[in-house]
Amino acid sequence: MTVTWEEAGWERLAAGVGRCRLPVWDCTAGLVAGAGAVLVIDAGSSPAEGARVRAQARSLTGRRVTHLALTHPHFDHVFGAAAFTDAEVFGAVGVDAVLTRARDRAELCADAVRNGLAETVARESADRLVPPRHLVSGEWTLDLGGGRQVLLANVGPGHTGHDLAVLVPGNPEVVFCGDLVEESGEPQAGPDAVPARWPAALDRLLALGGEDALYVPGHGAVVDAAFVRAQRDALAARFGVSS
Repeated sequence: MTVTWEEAGWERLAAGVGRCRLPVWDCTAGLVAGAGAVLVIDAGSSPAEGARVRAQARSLTGRRVTHLALTHPHFDHVFGAAAFTDAEVFGAVGVDAVLTRARDRAELCADAVRNGLAETVARESADRLVPPRHLVSGEWTLDLGGGRQVLLANVGPGHTGHDLAVLVPGNPEVVFCGDLVEESGEPQAGPDAVPARWPAALDRLLALGGEDALYVPGHGAVVDAAFVRAQRDALAARFGVSS
């Protein structure tokens, strides 16, 4: 039985397109439904949270999730991927190495614990991580059926070395930005950020979506192109990057 977006606690952005803000870390999970396939964008912070996202996506669309796109390799976006074992998983080139190298998995686990995830859950999540099968070096078009095509674009590096954006054409166009854009707080630049190239990544996001698109940040409320542009300028000033 299908439910409405509102009943499920999701924000409907366009026909067949929506997002929810997951608890604790206010992380965005996105959903795009076509006539023959269903795409989820980011998987949450644990296998249990990923399973809830997957179940809600099925309730909203009446179909199983067939595709999962990971915007970048941080625990609050990827630790739920173990719940999508039969989906086709996509990420930016290089993200597979981050999710398979022992030292990187250990750092993901440690970062999750530092941010408040229970150590047992963090270890299980890291142990069950499966790297994306499909790696995007430039742009990759997914056909979800019924005339719905979605563009996956490797727009980084910036927030991390492996940032993937998702453009959903339509009226309005919707761009899922991952943590290249944050609304609920200042953008976070950890040790895996590439500050010198972050403003250029936002320029690529703006070129993808244009002036009238809805931009969905990794954390916080949906924003417009003016917000993205202002954040781009603030990051350039913060990191001493010339325009």
